[in-house]
Amino acid sequence: MDLLSINDPSFLKKMTNAELEALSQEIRTFLIEQLSKTGGHIGPNLGVVELTIALHKEFNSPKDKLLWDVGHQSYVHKILTGRACQFDTLRQHKGLCGFPKMNESKHDVWETGHSSTSLSAAMGMAIARDLKKEKSYIVPIIGDGALTGGMALEALNHIGHEKKDMIVVLNDNEMSIAPNVGALHSILGRMRTAGKYNYVKDELELLLKKIPAVGGKLATTAERVKDSLKYLVVSGMFFEELGFTYLGPVDGHNFEELSENLKYAKKTKGPVLLHVITKKGKGYDPAETDAVGTWHGTGPYKMETGDIIKELNAPPAWSALVSETVRRLAREDDRIVAITPAMPVGSKLLGFASEFPERMFDVGIAEQHATTVAAGLATQGMKPFLAIYSTFLQRAYDQMLHDICRQNLNVFVGIDRAGLVGADGETHQGVFDISFLRSMPNLVLMMPKDENEGQHMVNTAIKYDDGPIAMRFPRGNGLGVSMDEELKTIPIGTWEVLREGNDAVILTFGTTIPMALEAAEAMAEKGVQVKVVNARFIKPLDAAMLSDIMSSNLPILTIEEAVLEGGFGSAVLEFAEENGYSQAYIKRMGIPDEFIEHGSVSKLLADIHLTTEAAIEHLTKMTYKVTKKAY
Repeated sequence: MDLLSINDPSFLKKMTNAELEALSQEIRTFLIEQLSKTGGHIGPNLGVVELTIALHKEFNSPKDKLLWDVGHQSYVHKILTGRACQFDTLRQHKGLCGFPKMNESKHDVWETGHSSTSLSAAMGMAIARDLKKEKSYIVPIIGDGALTGGMALEALNHIGHEKKDMIVVLNDNEMSIAPNVGALHSILGRMRTAGKYNYVKDELELLLKKIPAVGGKLATTAERVKDSLKYLVVSGMFFEELGFTYLGPVDGHNFEELSENLKYAKKTKGPVLLHVITKKGKGYDPAETDAVGTWHGTGPYKMETGDIIKELNAPPAWSALVSETVRRLAREDDRIVAITPAMPVGSKLLGFASEFPERMFDVGIAEQHATTVAAGLATQGMKPFLAIYSTFLQRAYDQMLHDICRQNLNVFVGIDRAGLVGADGETHQGVFDISFLRSMPNLVLMMPKDENEGQHMVNTAIKYDDGPIAMRFPRGNGLGVSMDEELKTIPIGTWEVLREGNDAVILTFGTTIPMALEAAEAMAEKGVQVKVVNARFIKPLDAAMLSDIMSSNLPILTIEEAVLEGGFGSAVLEFAEENGYSQAYIKRMGIPDEFIEHGSVSKLLADIHLTTEAAIEHLTKMTYKVTKKAY
């Protein structure tokens, strides 16, 4: 059928299973073709084609609420709700979002991007439904990886206790981004091989009631018999103990099984957990045979071969630079331990894991746990390296504050994907970490200007023994600078002058340094000399250099690829106030007080006026006011 003509999912109601299977193949072909051009989360979406179709056939969205945990697997949902015609704009500037988005469709009832939130949101919706005396189904769809998140387990406990009507669909593909880990994963593994027991226990009760004379007596104990039976048939009845009716496991690519079990779930009172087994990447061999998570999300690729289209002769990725430097140091220091919350692939830790398997810990999608594990290791004299994305570190705020910084523990936090990340959009932009970390006592926070300084900062962090230290670094590749063979340590809290000037000063760090140097060069052509400072330590500030700059009464422009509220520029303003520089002329450039959506980083920077041109405009106004120079 013409996928571009779909307006809503109601057409599915009249389709046969054979027609649904044909539709599934059309959708898979469409996704493989479209994502080869735009990139995106191909593996998760190929795995839920039949499941998504079955859900939309059985339920009536948006009256019935379908909540996609994480949301990266919602592409099929978007196609069935009338957005196939927008897929050429997927994850592009001003285009279709790669996650559920309320302003895109009434069928997107919950916005996501981080894992393990769907069950709590579904519980809130179920409570509201019952208080308003409405009739609808609440159906969160959560993966087995997301189920390892503590928030999901808290929600399961609450839902089971309250006995709210809800159908939780557990999409079990045995992987999240990387292969799943943990005891819960092992429980699901046993369930996958145990088979169904629901119909067995129902048929047993019916059989007991039919037995003459003794049937009535036996029927009175049927519930106890069934409860005993479930332990014989299914190993580790985790969900039933939490108060759920467990259905499954069900083949998530079989429409007959899906339909039968969804209908059964709808008739069941109280919370139901439908355990569905799917194959991530199904229908596209490179994604289907991916064992490490490479095809969880990709950039553009060659559809025929599955080859990822990469920039030729690109400098090394920042994640690789950091993890490989840690690995290099770990050869000399057996106290170094690496920890990641389910991101060994993204954080490029597979090499470390291969060389030091006993010192590498992937704790699953559990950022809070990962952070406090690092704290525990530090109390015992180890040197933990916590590799975590900026956007996911937000989830461990209290553990950073309460467990690491308050106890002044020697933990090295590698903050990956710091700054704008582009296509993944507002849920993944790493622009808040400076603001929430800068207020934490004892913490050192830094960001390098290039990969050579980056390797020296990693060495500095590992050698630092006076408390917690964090290094931010961006997504993508380095600049391609030459690398020193010998690692050095950088004195804590020291800045570096990259360009001299006596008319104005730019204070910046990391990804915005090239912007600052370009602006200074342009100003020099106007006869204005701008000093450019690599303010590589965001906390502590270089008090000596900053005092010299403010004492000279030069106008100061701060630039940061992070939110302005509470950011680096705010720190400079605070320094001026605290030290009596009341005449200091300070202008800040950074991320405004809004969420930044998806698109290329260059277009996003242009949208928020965080550009070389904007810096030149600010400097022109600032230096004209102070020096009375005309250009």
